[in-house]
Amino acid sequence: MEEPQEISSTDDSCVDDIVIEKYLVESKEPASHVQLACGVQHCAFPLDGNQLCIWNTEDPSHQRLILRGHQQPITAVVFGNTANPLLICSASQDCVIMWKLDECREKVLEGLTPRGTVMRTLLGKVLCLRFCPDDRVVAACAGNKILVLDVESLSTSAELEGHRGPVTAAEFCAWRARVLVSVSEDRSFKVWDHRLGSLIYSSSVLTASPLLSLFIDEDSRQLVTGSADGQLWIFSLGESHHYRCVTHVDLKKKTESFSTRRVESQLCSLPEESQLPSTDGLERGGEIEVELPVLSLAPCALSLVPSSERGFVSSENASCLWIGSSAGLFILNLANFELEAVLRYKDFRNLSIQVAGSCAVMGKTGNHMAFCLLTSLFGSQVAVLEIRLACLVRSLPRPNVGKDLSVLPRSGVLPTSPLYFALVEEKSTKPASQKQSAVRSVVKDQPLVFHSRVRSSGYTSAPHVTMFLPKTNIKNNGKRSSKCKNNYKCKEYPSESPLPTRLSKQLAVASDPTAVCCLQFSDDGRRLACGLANHLSLVFDADLSGKPAVFSGHDGAVSTVCWSHDGRWLLSTSQDGTLRVWSARRTELALCLGEGMFPRPVQSAQFYYIDAFILSSSGPEFQLLKYHVDTCKDDLRRYKQKSRCKAMFSLRMTDAVEMTSFSAVNDFYSYIVLTAGRNRTLEVFDLNVGRSAALIAGAHSRPVHQICQNKGSSFTSQQSQVYNLFATTAVGDGMRLWDLRTLRCERRFEGHPSRGYPCRIAFSPCGRYVACGAEDRHVYVYEMGSSTFSHRLAGHTDTVTAVAFNPSAPQLATATLDGKLQLFLAE
Repeated sequence: MEEPQEISSTDDSCVDDIVIEKYLVESKEPASHVQLACGVQHCAFPLDGNQLCIWNTEDPSHQRLILRGHQQPITAVVFGNTANPLLICSASQDCVIMWKLDECREKVLEGLTPRGTVMRTLLGKVLCLRFCPDDRVVAACAGNKILVLDVESLSTSAELEGHRGPVTAAEFCAWRARVLVSVSEDRSFKVWDHRLGSLIYSSSVLTASPLLSLFIDEDSRQLVTGSADGQLWIFSLGESHHYRCVTHVDLKKKTESFSTRRVESQLCSLPEESQLPSTDGLERGGEIEVELPVLSLAPCALSLVPSSERGFVSSENASCLWIGSSAGLFILNLANFELEAVLRYKDFRNLSIQVAGSCAVMGKTGNHMAFCLLTSLFGSQVAVLEIRLACLVRSLPRPNVGKDLSVLPRSGVLPTSPLYFALVEEKSTKPASQKQSAVRSVVKDQPLVFHSRVRSSGYTSAPHVTMFLPKTNIKNNGKRSSKCKNNYKCKEYPSESPLPTRLSKQLAVASDPTAVCCLQFSDDGRRLACGLANHLSLVFDADLSGKPAVFSGHDGAVSTVCWSHDGRWLLSTSQDGTLRVWSARRTELALCLGEGMFPRPVQSAQFYYIDAFILSSSGPEFQLLKYHVDTCKDDLRRYKQKSRCKAMFSLRMTDAVEMTSFSAVNDFYSYIVLTAGRNRTLEVFDLNVGRSAALIAGAHSRPVHQICQNKGSSFTSQQSQVYNLFATTAVGDGMRLWDLRTLRCERRFEGHPSRGYPCRIAFSPCGRYVACGAEDRHVYVYEMGSSTFSHRLAGHTDTVTAVAFNPSAPQLATATLDGKLQLFLAE
């Protein structure tokens, strides 16, 4: 037999090499469409048809091991999961053979011919082999059935039949020892109990092309399967999830989106231009392959790359997945279902195989490397590639924006900040003559003081202005201070309390069906405000008992209700274009802003900077309003409006696009305002510097309906991470979680329908959950670490239009289109 020729990099010490071809062999027989094996220390592949070649990845100079025993061409190879002894199984149409690698190598060193153990003969064409986690059984996919072979007794423990086409891949479930999952050319997957030999679940037809690959992620408890036309389907294997579909990914579209992000980054191309002939096609988003068959799926240890080198990668804790295709390798983030890296074979001149027929990938955790085993689609070459993950992610775009952004302020307000001028101007609004006359009128009525020492009353002194300077070294032992502005006391939310999932109460807000447009709990959790389509605002007790307080005066549906931080005022906006501030205690109008105050009708508003300002949005801009509510009650002049409001500053969205939603923190001093535009963009404004700080283009495939911040009241060691998370939702495009520091989508929440009606979202006070109301009359509750919902709350009689968590108790309030309020409590 002709010895294979090895080709390695001419400079292995070059850390800038992304891909190195470590080994290349020319086989006498092609090995495309064959299951290859790539382990932690070894790679195995068919050589010359019926010979099994094993190559050591840690020591390339180590003698290659050639195992002979098959008479027909080898069609599938797999390594065992245990290191000692390391098993390898190979299959052909004549037999299935089990090899013990260490014993085979010892035989070769002694000059003897290694022999394997024949487990089964004449099974037909075996497309896939897979060991169970403890290597006690191996599944052989032969034709339309799966044979479960016992390694010790060499017997067949089960024959699983039910697929209508050849079974192409199978996987054992690591946390459920009895479960085996298989996919087939019949375009479905099935879940089996291989010990009982029974079928647990059978899916419907997923796609128009055969399913080729399968992977089960233990961290996210998800099943991923890929098809011949480049489609990926992700399903949840969690308990009580009933194998529901989490999302569907089009690999071609994801590749185009990734290429677009590279162009927008305007950073340099991959290093070693002599090694890379041309990346113009990738950077321009062109020359994308029409077909990207998913040949293999494998875990990727991208999170182990040092954070200083990850740059473009969004999350250091997210599970990632290698996708092997005929044109290249892709890294998919299983949290946000976005591509983190794309490696195309034809972009590297030193690679001999440009189009792959089979592919197997194994990531190494020690030195941040991965090995890829390829066979040529049109030839008979077999190559082993070494991929240096650190170099790969270092070559990706590194956005500079977002590094200095944080909802929690890191410094005091700047002298040039709009917030500074607004607060100073409030102290100096009165003319000097009025101040002096006011001083005289007050001083002349004071009694005389004849003591030797007279303490100045300070009537004639200038107003003292002290701006906020945040303290960053406060140690509160993970607890939030209970003292708020104006001695307002808030309850501590029980961080360990269960999620409110039990429907406790339901009531109608009006005698006739009237849509509830918005909901919000007061900061003390004692009252619940809701805005109705019949122009009214109602305030209930938190337990929905008693009669509500009624606030009337709008001439259109109330679109926004917002409590002040101290609970004294209630703000509302309406489709009549006005903004109103009400006295929450007396249900009286305290301030009304309408035409002439804004260039366009007010869409939404909220209190800001611990009730010091009001933020309002109208058209493409939002305004910073300084307001004063006169609390003096004069029965003779009740008709005269003494409260006032002044626009201090305004900012427009880029390209003057209409603003659909905005969000800002009012529980503490923060300079950040998050906005969403009609053109599917998200924009971050920093009011400390008075300008736009970052722009996220193409956040959703449709206009963003709502943007909501995680305002959890439970301070933890990662409080900056909690407060810098925010969520967005769009009609027909689901819900996404974003990180303000990286400006990247951290997770996509899938599973809730939002095809025709906008969904409202809300974070739980502990920051661990996010709830979303849907048009199918359910509320979906997601954990922050999962992409599929953990609870689905029923009991609603119409589309859910609003959701709100109680900030001080485990309660969840929801509203529906037919005018019902529902209150959910913990079990």
